[in-house]
Amino acid sequence: GLHRQVLFASLGFFVGYQLVKRAEYVHAKVDRELFEYIRHHPVDFHSPTEKKRIGQLLEDFHPIR
Repeated sequence: GLHRQVLFASLGFFVGYQLVKRAEYVHAKVDRELFEYIRHHPVDFHSPTEKKRIGQLLEDFHPIR
């Protein structure tokens, strides 16, 4: 009856909370490792000196007709 619904709802909430907490921990760990790698290898991740405009990235349009 009702007591099972309350039990399963609270159990589902607890399991869901633990899964979300675990996923956030894993993502934070990966982010920390990536940022540490970027900090130790700045040459591999240099920013371009000049940003390209959209017109420089796209090819010229030549209509068929």
